[in-house]
Amino acid sequence: PLPTGTAMVCFGSVFVELPKAKTREMLRQDQEELDEEINKLRKELRVKVNRLYEAQGKPELKGFNLNPMSAEEMKLINRIVEG
Repeated sequence: PLPTGTAMVCFGSVFVELPKAKTREMLRQDQEELDEEINKLRKELRVKVNRLYEAQGKPELKGFNLNPMSAEEMKLINRIVEG
């Protein structure tokens, strides 16, 4: 169920009262954008580190191209471990 009522949200130095459902949607959307940006930066970092190691004549880092497990994957692993 969607939350009812209003919430105070801070935009810079201004507080605005918005419906809780709208606030929740704004926060969800912001989090998705942040997650996308983080993943983009991680991918770029891997490429840059590999270029740096190549320029230094060092071998490529092993295991550096691993991806973190998603929350869903972690839940499944925890279920298996807990029995």
